[in-house]
Amino acid sequence: MLAFSVYGDLMSKMDWACLCAIILGFVVFLYGANFYDAFAGWIGVYLFFAGIIAFLVIYIYRELIKTEEA
Repeated sequence: MLAFSVYGDLMSKMDWACLCAIILGFVVFLYGANFYDAFAGWIGVYLFFAGIIAFLVIYIYRELIKTEEA
């Protein structure tokens, strides 16, 4: 079920990369929070939000370039 994205097709490599960036960002944030490392924590936050924003941009771009069936 995880292999399907919100638009029904199998997830592309870019979708997987965005998902990995989100998960990695969350883990790095937790690492920074656990070891009181502010630099790692902020890198995790930026990675987390960058993954979400990249996914949204790719999704919107795909929706905009779709051609309507005649």
